[in-house]
Amino acid sequence: MLSLLRPALVLFAALAALTGLVYPLAMTGIAQAVLPRQASGSLIERGGAVIGSALIGQSFASGRYFHGRPSATTAPDPADASKTVPAPYNAASSGASNLGPTNAALAERVKADIAARKAENPDAAVPMDLVTTSASGLDPHISPEAALFQVPRVAKARGVSEERLRALVGAHVEGRELGVLGEPRVNVLALNLTLDALR
Repeated sequence: MLSLLRPALVLFAALAALTGLVYPLAMTGIAQAVLPRQASGSLIERGGAVIGSALIGQSFASGRYFHGRPSATTAPDPADASKTVPAPYNAASSGASNLGPTNAALAERVKADIAARKAENPDAAVPMDLVTTSASGLDPHISPEAALFQVPRVAKARGVSEERLRALVGAHVEGRELGVLGEPRVNVLALNLTLDALR
């Protein structure tokens, strides 16, 4: 019996060390050497302080800023730990709402979001990504169309010409990865930081 148990325990310990320690440490070391910024979370600093990540969206409520996609992430309710409350862009609780297209609550939320966006810009069709959440709830990007849709509101709130803001959006459009993967997109945090730097 011991002759069978000993090799199994040795193999278990060796594989646990290899897959639980050696491999993760090697991958972390390689990532830090090859892509240090990305391996550290693609953090964005301003004035020496970390203000966000290029990989995680943030909530911008003011009309002076471009807004990202809605986020369906939640957090535990401080008053009752058995319940959750909305917590947009909560990276500790990444995920979608899991509401189906026939769910009344989802339909009402989307209708309300469409009405709010139409009030901002009644002359344009509302881009889909301004009223639908991403699968992670953390998407930091919007489509170029979604950014351009918001230009009249931001221009009015900041007293900046729409032409200047359209050029700013155009300068922040990121192309497809490797020329074929994904869609053109705009990082909302990067766009808003440049917007704050406008004189």
